[in-house]
Amino acid sequence: MGKLTTHVLDTMKGTPGSEIKVELFKFDGEQYQPVGQTFTNDDGRTNKPLLEEDQFKAGKYQLVFHVASYFEREGVKLDDVPFLDDVVIRFGLSDEDSHYHVPLLVSPYSFSTYRGS
Repeated sequence: MGKLTTHVLDTMKGTPGSEIKVELFKFDGEQYQPVGQTFTNDDGRTNKPLLEEDQFKAGKYQLVFHVASYFEREGVKLDDVPFLDDVVIRFGLSDEDSHYHVPLLVSPYSFSTYRGS
């Protein structure tokens, strides 16, 4: 069975992004439906996979990382309306036997992602 994992790296400081709220949604053909939410730990990872075993199904998904509140906690002065508040990553899972890892590398003004292992 496959699984879905993530982690967050604060590229401004070069450290893990801890205590960041992460929400997962699955597209049902018309809209995104909530699957669950969690927070990153001190290592910037979630304590368990976002999807695994029977929950892990092929389809179109969306992760939402709530990064503005993290940067504010870290003492970063953000604009009244932050450039990056919630980072949304949409992606597809096609192989139900694979491990999909979707990391977020983020600063207050940029982000990137890739399919990790």
